Amino acid sequence: MHGHTIVCGDDALGLRIIDELKNAGVIVALSQAPEDLEGAGIATADAVICADDDDDLNLQIALLARQANPHARVVARLSNPVLREAMADNNGPGAILDVADIAAPSVVEALLNRTTHTISAAGMNFVVTGTTATRDGTLREIYGDLAPVAVIRGDNSDTPGEVIPCPGRDTRVHTGDWTAMIGTADELAEQGIKVAKPMRVSPRPRPLFVRVSDAARAFAADLNPMFYRALAVAATLLAGSTVMLRFAYNQPGMSWVDALYFSAETIATVGYGDFNFLQQPTWLRLWGVVMMFAGVATTAIVVAFVADVLLSQRISQSASRQKVRHLQHHVVVVGLGSFGIGVATVLKAAGHDVAVIERNEDNRYLSAAAELGVPVIFGDATLRQTLQAARIGDARAVAVLTADDMVNIETGIVVREIFGPRTLPEIQRPDVPIVLRIYDRALGSAVGKRFKFEYVRSTVDLATPWFIGAAMGLDVQGTFSVGHRSFMVGAVQVQPNTELDGIRMFELSTQARVIAIARDDAALRLHPRRDTRLIAGDTAYLVGPYRELIATLRKGQRPGPHTDAATFPTTTR
Repeated sequence: MHGHTIVCGDDALGLRIIDELKNAGVIVALSQAPEDLEGAGIATADAVICADDDDDLNLQIALLARQANPHARVVARLSNPVLREAMADNNGPGAILDVADIAAPSVVEALLNRTTHTISAAGMNFVVTGTTATRDGTLREIYGDLAPVAVIRGDNSDTPGEVIPCPGRDTRVHTGDWTAMIGTADELAEQGIKVAKPMRVSPRPRPLFVRVSDAARAFAADLNPMFYRALAVAATLLAGSTVMLRFAYNQPGMSWVDALYFSAETIATVGYGDFNFLQQPTWLRLWGVVMMFAGVATTAIVVAFVADVLLSQRISQSASRQKVRHLQHHVVVVGLGSFGIGVATVLKAAGHDVAVIERNEDNRYLSAAAELGVPVIFGDATLRQTLQAARIGDARAVAVLTADDMVNIETGIVVREIFGPRTLPEIQRPDVPIVLRIYDRALGSAVGKRFKFEYVRSTVDLATPWFIGAAMGLDVQGTFSVGHRSFMVGAVQVQPNTELDGIRMFELSTQARVIAIARDDAALRLHPRRDTRLIAGDTAYLVGPYRELIATLRKGQRPGPHTDAATFPTTTR
């Protein structure tokens, strides 16, 4: 067996990679343990993909594979950042990838209602952004030479909700159809398409008045409800005593200020000596005794409640369980795995508040959450009281990212019911994005359609193109989602005497679009015309559904083992 690909991994990602490789006509051998490498033909393999969910196993197989075959492309999945950086250094052909790092941007974009994706390719920033067609017409008539990535049919179409990937520029759209176009920021602006500002990469400092008001609101929320009753009794006692002394205190009389001052002095049992009850009637002196004892009792109760709040806050902080009661317009992340902490990191870097719900109190990422200043609520996210403890009613978005599809679906339904009109009409917020992580693509599509979830993201769908592309020696520039479809931007260098050598644009797959061509002797050519030919040596940058795109990209490679193993540099993600 020669020129095959060895795959390690029997979870959803590994099985998807195996299926996609077989669909692409690649010979696949399996190795679920280091001792299986020799039997899988490591000496003659083109590539090794370590895609198991166990970092230790992936690391062992990647190291042994590189030692046994220095020319093979080794693609390893590592979530541990220390191991990932160490392996990426002088790894040779291939890539070191992190699934959470790959998929997190797509989830963050959905949480923030962003339809803009920026992808660097050929030394330029290409922007994929969505806009709604304002009139009937062809894509060429409305958007000129911009490359269309997808069209989602609107209510004015015969097939509302249909997703058309990479339509031709002569495709007709109707008013209300949602279109995704790709181009540079300047090109999009020329066509009147508004491009969202890039997300912040550093936290935005909160104004002083916001911090003060948040602290006051959190303090008030933490107080025992009995505190307000005790405070009301103390205030009533002070007010009643002030009125009584104003009119009953003689030799000499008292003004309102004097009466208030002496009442507070008596209730607090301070007794400065400037006023006393010595020359007053017996009943008033007895009233003074009542004021002293009542004042001591109510003051002690009020002080005790305040001390309880301060002490509980200190204990909470020392246990790294910060309160979330001061948060508003924050993002709630359910699940503190590598994916959840990755999403929280991106959100915090962009200046957004985050609260996390996690079931396991021994979670390995708790220290990372503490470093980010992200409060963690422990409990079952499928229960309303747990969600409400994270102030879900004040959240701007919710991401359900646990490793269990069924838990994610159930949690998503509960969250939507909380925001729905049947349960809490006073906080009805139909515009709150709810993002569900569903591993299985077919299940994710069915869940989205059946339960009307707009944002269903599959880490498997988003990560698979990176692993397959790196294993085939292709340069994956980025992945993104439009509706429930995954798209990829990739580059391939056209080799002589391959299927892409001499091909014209209109002869390419109808679901793959060339957005730029780079040649050694010419400037970068954007949005090539239909009759433009690719020639050997060109680097073509394409966008499209990843299955179609990988098939197209492979046409630019010569068949045979170890083809272009060093064409592209080692990457880490």
